[in-house]
Amino acid sequence: MANVLAVTEQRDGALRKSSREVVWAARQLADAMGGTVDALVLGGPGVDAAGAKLGEVGADRVLVAEEASFARYSPDGYAATVASVAKTGSYGAVLVAATAAGRDLAPRVAARLDAPLGTDVTGVAFAGGKVAATRPVYAGKAVQQLRFDAPLAVISVRPNTFAPGSAGKPGAASKVPAVVESRVVVREVKAAEQGKLDVAEASVVVSGGRGLKGPEHFALIENLAKAFGGAVGASRAVVDAGWRPHAEQVGQTGKTVSPQLYVAVGISGAIQHLAGMRTAKVIVAINKDKDAPIFQLADYGIVGDLFEIVPKLTEEIAKARAG
Repeated sequence: MANVLAVTEQRDGALRKSSREVVWAARQLADAMGGTVDALVLGGPGVDAAGAKLGEVGADRVLVAEEASFARYSPDGYAATVASVAKTGSYGAVLVAATAAGRDLAPRVAARLDAPLGTDVTGVAFAGGKVAATRPVYAGKAVQQLRFDAPLAVISVRPNTFAPGSAGKPGAASKVPAVVESRVVVREVKAAEQGKLDVAEASVVVSGGRGLKGPEHFALIENLAKAFGGAVGASRAVVDAGWRPHAEQVGQTGKTVSPQLYVAVGISGAIQHLAGMRTAKVIVAINKDKDAPIFQLADYGIVGDLFEIVPKLTEEIAKARAG
């Protein structure tokens, strides 16, 4: 029997959506292994309140590492603390969200534990006495099957892949020592506008490309995203042109998203972009070029002028949601 350690992520003392997903993924793996789930919460004073409901999504215990310097992501301190906790429990796997912070943290933890690392996975399992995982490779054109031939594996989980269910467990909380290391100190975080959804965590993403012809036309994308209650995304070409911030870029060099609905407007579908969104549950493409590569991946395609289609679609979606 081996247990699973789920490392959560907080911002300003509140757990991010991806944290619940990581705990739920850990729950699935722990059940297959016949073990338990410990959810680790790292943060500044008072962060223990953030993990109070993690039992609802599968945590048997909530471990809290509270330290003033942990209020913001501390690369060395976080990695040292996670590794320290991982060494003290009978863990077979350490799970981290494949967010911007998680992609930095996971390899640091793996190096400290001398453990194999599986990144951006979309499925976890336990087979033949070994932890296993699946992950998309070659820009999503193939799926790689991983088996970790080691007593402990470190895994980063793609956001929006594991939809949290209800485990109905109490999730008793306890404190664990924080290991303070500060070779790197985060002085400031350039956050998105208040109330603006993170494209990597939204259940609906509406992305725009060069087909919009100019940054002033991104109001069409913003209005449609607002009608859906979703987030705004952008192609690499748009971000490189300075039309939108890099935080909105979807693709291999931007953010990988797996929303319930992805709407691609004026995006041709270069392989770099497809790598970042092809695991969306439903993909809708709007483009005037019927031969655009995006249509090969889309579940629904609309061939036509986006400047006519998007305003009408926005109006209808707003009416439907209002009713």
